[in-house]
Amino acid sequence: MSISTPFIRRPVGTSLLSVAVLLAGALAYSKLPVAPLPEVEFPTVSVNAGLPGASPETMASAVATPLERQFGRIAGVTQMTSSSGLGQTGITLQFDLSRNIDAAARDVQAAINAARGQLPANLPSNPNWRKVNPADAPIMIVALTSDIQTQQQMYDIADSVLAQKISQIQGVGNVFVGGSSRPAVRAEANPLLLSKLNVGIDAVRTAISSANAHSAKGQISGVQSAWSIGTNDQIFKAVDYQNLIVTSKSGTPVFLHEVADVRDSVENTQNAGLANGKPAVLLVISRQPGANIIGTVDRVRELLPQLQASVSPTVKLQVVMDRTTTIRASVRDVQRTLAISVGLVVLVVFLFLRSGWATVIPSVAVPLSLVGTFGVMYLAGYTLDNLSLMALTISTGFVVDDAIVVIENITRHLEAGMQPMAAALLGAKEIGFTVLSMSTSLIAVFIPILAMGGIVGRLFREFAVTLSVAVLLSLVFSLTTTPMMCAKFLRSEHGRKHGRLYNAGERAFNWLHDGYRHSLDWVLDHQPLVLVITLLTITLNIHPTQAARRRAEGIGFRRGQPFASQALAHSGRPAIHGSSAGREHRRPRKQLSVPIHASGRQSSGPAAMGSPACGENAAHAGAERRLQ
Repeated sequence: MSISTPFIRRPVGTSLLSVAVLLAGALAYSKLPVAPLPEVEFPTVSVNAGLPGASPETMASAVATPLERQFGRIAGVTQMTSSSGLGQTGITLQFDLSRNIDAAARDVQAAINAARGQLPANLPSNPNWRKVNPADAPIMIVALTSDIQTQQQMYDIADSVLAQKISQIQGVGNVFVGGSSRPAVRAEANPLLLSKLNVGIDAVRTAISSANAHSAKGQISGVQSAWSIGTNDQIFKAVDYQNLIVTSKSGTPVFLHEVADVRDSVENTQNAGLANGKPAVLLVISRQPGANIIGTVDRVRELLPQLQASVSPTVKLQVVMDRTTTIRASVRDVQRTLAISVGLVVLVVFLFLRSGWATVIPSVAVPLSLVGTFGVMYLAGYTLDNLSLMALTISTGFVVDDAIVVIENITRHLEAGMQPMAAALLGAKEIGFTVLSMSTSLIAVFIPILAMGGIVGRLFREFAVTLSVAVLLSLVFSLTTTPMMCAKFLRSEHGRKHGRLYNAGERAFNWLHDGYRHSLDWVLDHQPLVLVITLLTITLNIHPTQAARRRAEGIGFRRGQPFASQALAHSGRPAIHGSSAGREHRRPRKQLSVPIHASGRQSSGPAAMGSPACGENAAHAGAERRLQ
């Protein structure tokens, strides 16, 4: 009795098990996330800190350096990159691939707390951090354009309305609003007038802050009652700031509008966005880890008509970037290649076996093995990407081998005069160990890939596992379903009449068989010569490889180092095609710009998750450091 015997004697149960695997794999296929490449989570944490008005050198020495000292003590940090610009600094920490990102984030928060005492006292807020995946680019960008509305008004619509609704879509992980900033009041002080009046810039800042403080007003209490004083003393418009008293000189008040140009503006004037040459506000959409990219983009596109109806008719929404275009094309191409591969395998099997049932039986093992692999991929958390589909395409030639070997051995006993049931039992018993050895040797080839480390190992691990699972499933079906179908449907071709096509194929096969037999006889008669040719071939292949290695070692490469100081366009997000960064222009007269943020308006939406300067495309002189 062999492992195949129970399955051959119970064809109904074997068929139900095969159908169950087929249905489970088909269901898993519909739920597999689609991606261009396997999901590789890079344990990366981005830290941002802002100090309005500080130069890049000040940010690098006073803010970035204390944080870097604390971050350098965290275990598992493989790379640390810091970039400092005007009023803001960003530090990116990349950890070892084996490091848990949540544990690394806790260590980063502890390091920030430890460095707080060394940071400037006037830092508006503690440095903030967020977990990022450098390999996860935005999947879609939606642009808001208008011939009437200003960018500030469109930003308000995108930040308060559209970003909130898009964030609720299944699969959407983050929505970043770029191209402008939230409304604010800006006061550009004239340094010449301040110097003439002997007034410092700190006096201007203090006057603005004290006039806009939102604090408790107290209460009025009596014998039996008490009344809380409630009034709103915050200022939101530029006209209300103009008459603020900065200081007094000889009893004469100095008003803010006398020493500064106060106007309604935005929090950051260095932010700009363009779409098709028109000013635009951009909604950068990223997906959740493991979400289906194509399904997420389709759901966003379905919601776009509703989003368009919820805003002013003067604002137009249009998709300026859809990452799924190339993904759909590549996945569709690989799927087509997979279908062609299956068809070619079935055709080759038919040409050699020249029998309907002898072709159908091994062909059943192909879809069962491939579709069953989808179920294992779903349980393992894999994606339907180019590498996994390529593994399935390659496996089509492997999964049919086991079934063909089993059929050939069973057919040999049928031709000897045995009954189909007896031939299936004996043939499966004889060939079972051989099929097991074949499949095990194929799987053993991919063990080095499974043991590879680093990013390349993470990428090709899914490829190796998918291919190994397909081969393993083909082994299972070849020892269960294939001999069962042989016992039920396969019959001996001996003594049966065949058509001209079968006879022509038989003559061609005999001719091929005779040619192989003659060539094999010649090789066995000239063994020394064949051995010399084999050794010579190996030698000729090894020599060019060593020569190429020596030439490569003779060329010296030096890893480039980043400039200590350089002009860089820093952005908290990937560069967006179709948008341009704002530029800091030189003014004919010297002015000091003091941003006044409207503190009465609470930031909302995903854009509030980043740093104060997160996502700004600002041209500035910066200092970049790298620790690796």
